[in-house]
Amino acid sequence: MIFVWEDTKFMKIIILIPIYNDWKSVSKLIDEINNQSLNSSFQISVLIVNDASNHDRLKDEKTLENIQSIKILNMKKNQGHTRCIATGLKYIFEKEDFDYVIPMDGDGEDRPEEINDFLNQIQSSNNTPIVGERVKRSESFVFKICYQLHKLITLTFTGKLIKFGNFTCLPKSTVEKLINDKATWNSFSGSLKKIEDNLIVIKSIRGTRYFGPSKMSFYNLIKHSLSIISVFRKTFLIRSALFIILYILFIKGNASIITSFPLVFLLVAVYAISNLALRENMDEFDKALSNINNVEKIK
Repeated sequence: MIFVWEDTKFMKIIILIPIYNDWKSVSKLIDEINNQSLNSSFQISVLIVNDASNHDRLKDEKTLENIQSIKILNMKKNQGHTRCIATGLKYIFEKEDFDYVIPMDGDGEDRPEEINDFLNQIQSSNNTPIVGERVKRSESFVFKICYQLHKLITLTFTGKLIKFGNFTCLPKSTVEKLINDKATWNSFSGSLKKIEDNLIVIKSIRGTRYFGPSKMSFYNLIKHSLSIISVFRKTFLIRSALFIILYILFIKGNASIITSFPLVFLLVAVYAISNLALRENMDEFDKALSNINNVEKIK
């Protein structure tokens, strides 16, 4: 079915992919995107943000008839997954002609076959961001339990239930808000939840990595969780203070090293979140494009 748009023949979609060394996976992902039967009303381009990889990418020749263009932003220094997405959003908003941006991981865990699910929602979305809510994950049972605990803790201390990651579909108006919010420099999903009250949700299944083990370790999960909470740190601090008061009253007369553990963990969390909040640096975000070494057009 071909949709007719008033202002332009095609809706221009840019798929934003941060990458560090995992070139083999990204190469396969691009092939998979190209092989999808995507709605013909959309013009698909790809922007890869190379986070100062120390492995050379494969110089393979591809015939990509369904992808309009592919560019690589080569960073001067490594800055991490979240900041690569933030830099990519800023570059796209300032340098590219687009209608929507779809950030996605480059390892296959964000499934290319679900891109069409986003595209099919756009016509009726009224410029509302669309997010992929995880309904099934591919990690170990223990990791899944920890992930559910992360969501519960985030909800308890911030009042925000965040069940999505980077895999989203963002209208131009939302991209503009994100690049003007310093929290985006620290936590993409936290910032999106902060600036947009209304989100359209589609179901998303976490795919399996194309090559190698998942990079989402327990340490990275903890850092990811605390980074989201740091976006809503005022609410977190208020709720933490209330918890401490109520907990002290609850254990009054039964205080011990064991019963003090929750208080110690919470104080450690407060310290960690306060440090992570310092990553929200608008001056650095404003200068993000100065970290681009060069822009390589490969299609």
